[in-house]
Amino acid sequence: MGQIGTYVAAVNGILRKEGDSPTIGLLICKTKDNVLAQYAADSSKEPIGVSEYQLSEIMPEDFKGSLPTIEEIENTLRD
Repeated sequence: MGQIGTYVAAVNGILRKEGDSPTIGLLICKTKDNVLAQYAADSSKEPIGVSEYQLSEIMPEDFKGSLPTIEEIENTLRD
């Protein structure tokens, strides 16, 4: 939460122009703990939302075979 709060503050300080609405941070997670997410978000002064994603429910079937698996992406990021 601290890192995304820093990004939100940086965007507001560097990129936001007069008349723009405040930046909202959105942290998208593979899984989330609602209680932990709520306490973490409450500790931030920046507007931050936390959401969970499930690619299998939003991705068309014909695309699934052409994309890397989550495990492949995680292994690549580790290397």
